[in-house]
Amino acid sequence: MTDKRNILIQLDPDAQASTFDRVVAVDAGAEVIFSHHSVTPDQVEPLVHGAIFTRGQEDLRHTAIFIGGTDVTQGEALLRRLLATFFGPMRVSVMLDANGANTTAAAAVIAAKKHTPLEGATALVLGGTGPVGQRVAMLLGKEGATVRLASRSAQRAKDTAAQVNQTLGHPRVTGVEAYNHDNTAQALKGVSLLVAAGAAGVKLLSQEQLTGAGSIKAAIDLNAVPPAGIEGIDVMDKAKERHGIVCYGAIGVGGLKMKIHKAAIRSLFESNDKTLDAEAIYAIGQTL
Repeated sequence: MTDKRNILIQLDPDAQASTFDRVVAVDAGAEVIFSHHSVTPDQVEPLVHGAIFTRGQEDLRHTAIFIGGTDVTQGEALLRRLLATFFGPMRVSVMLDANGANTTAAAAVIAAKKHTPLEGATALVLGGTGPVGQRVAMLLGKEGATVRLASRSAQRAKDTAAQVNQTLGHPRVTGVEAYNHDNTAQALKGVSLLVAAGAAGVKLLSQEQLTGAGSIKAAIDLNAVPPAGIEGIDVMDKAKERHGIVCYGAIGVGGLKMKIHKAAIRSLFESNDKTLDAEAIYAIGQTL
């Protein structure tokens, strides 16, 4: 029986390591947290070596690494460097949730799945080129949905859709422009699931467009800062029916997001060989 305590090493590229991530880690059962801020990829190797060479192989499951921060691209760069530093069994479990992108996307798709079948569904992701939107599109594609990934820029939408399709290994995602009333109306045709994952405080869809589409069964707005991304959805909505549409606001999804985040942190200490990115975090969320 080991007396080792569970240590979570927080790698954050921001100037200040996230207090939010530390509080959630404590609530999830991490007994000791080492927080590093302003971390760059070239600093990862010695931090990893400190994690894997200080405990015997049988005790490595009691050390884990969490990559956070506000910049998802920087977080992904840290993850790539970190995984390249591991060798053989000499590794620890790691979770990436920079800017909460993975847990938020997982929570949104799981919430949607409670109310509308995803296999064969047509979904529209507004603000789809951002980190959360990309992950929502990918997870929906994995579930068998046909996804329209929307942006104000048609080219950016197409480029991002191609990247997501490369991850999926299947062309389930199409990039579309949603800049004005006409092209947004076109993007909404036949859509049963709508997810807004745009920048904070930016209205992406009017209430008239939401209720006028006719085919929408569920709508999720992940913007917590007024004005709402989807007009007519309240930030507190949780499976609230509005005009025949099941609606979720950011805080309505947030409770599930927090449960997923904590469960994922707890799972890091079950073994030393986990890499929790969007798909693995989504899988954990489906067990809750």
